Amino acid sequence: MSLPDFEQLVATYHDALYRFALSLARTESEACDLTQQTFLLWATKGHQLRDSTRVKSWLFTTLHREFLAGQRKIVRFPHHDLEETESELPVVTPVGGENIDFQAVLDAMATVDVVYRAPVSLFYLEDYSYNEIADILGVPLGTIKSRISRGIAQLKERLTATLSNPELSHG
Repeated sequence: MSLPDFEQLVATYHDALYRFALSLARTESEACDLTQQTFLLWATKGHQLRDSTRVKSWLFTTLHREFLAGQRKIVRFPHHDLEETESELPVVTPVGGENIDFQAVLDAMATVDVVYRAPVSLFYLEDYSYNEIADILGVPLGTIKSRISRGIAQLKERLTATLSNPELSHG
C-alpha cells in the first residue's frame, strides 16, 4: 500500500489535525501554524515513512512534538512587552553618528588595515554574504568573519576619533 499524495493527505487529515492543534495551543493562529508546520514536515520527510498505515499517527505525533518544542522555546525565551522591561535596557547615547557623511566613512575606511578593508567593503558596501566574500577572496569563512569583525572595530575606532576631533576629518 503506497503513501497518499499530498493533496489527499491534507484533505483527509487537516480538520482533525487543526482541532488537535487548537486543543493544545488554544489560539487559532498558533493552531494554524502548527498544522501548517506539520504538513510542511510531511512534505519534506513523509516519504521516509515505510508503513502507510502509520500516516495518521505520524502526523499527530509530529504536531505534538512541534507544539512541545514551541513550548520549550517559550520557557527559554519568554516574550516580554517593551514597557515591562524598559528599565532593564542599557542607555545608549549616540556618538555623533548623525553627523557622519559617506566621505568621512570612506576616509576612515582608507585607514583600516588593508587585510580587513576588502572584506568590510564587500560586506557593507557591496552587500556580499560571508560565503561570497570567502569565495571572492579565496579565504576560509571563519577568517572572513574574523576580518570583518576586526575591520569594523578599527573603522569604529577611526570614526570615533574623527568625531571627537573634527580637524582629523579635514586633513
